[in-house]
Amino acid sequence: MPRVGAKLRSLRQRRGLGMRELATRSGVSHSAISLIERDRMSPSVDTLGAVLGALGLTISGFFADLESPVPARVFYPASDLAEIGRADKVSYRLVGMDYPNRRMLLLSERYAPGAATDGALAHNAEEAGIVTRGAVEVTVGEETRILREGDGYYFDSRQPHRFRNVSDEVSTIISAITPPTY
Repeated sequence: MPRVGAKLRSLRQRRGLGMRELATRSGVSHSAISLIERDRMSPSVDTLGAVLGALGLTISGFFADLESPVPARVFYPASDLAEIGRADKVSYRLVGMDYPNRRMLLLSERYAPGAATDGALAHNAEEAGIVTRGAVEVTVGEETRILREGDGYYFDSRQPHRFRNVSDEVSTIISAITPPTY
């Protein structure tokens, strides 16, 4: 069975992250991550949870993958889409929350009339999406556009970005983010 450190290092490298970047994302020191990856330190549950969260994994998913080569499921009924990061009038539903070693975040986003993300978001990833219903104002850096059904976007998520429903009805987006932020 692979050791925790080797598995963690492999996951970090597959996501193209340096140790310092993972330390910044997780709030765990660079030296602690180095010791964990070399199996010289056994992380607490909180520390491991913070590091895995920054990699888009859960503790249970991490250990399930270590212990069992059982393939992940392929299909996710609507009732199995995990609600994450729900804000007032904005819903994000994640496809494949239990998929081991996810390298992509696929979301079904729903915005009530007038709803918007809280402030300008920024994170180290790439993001793309297609408006599937309604009209959404998307601001990336200094650019703002109103996207309607069938229109899409793709941008470097390090740029501050914001989404706002400008329709009188619910607007929806299917989006992908890599590496995963949840």
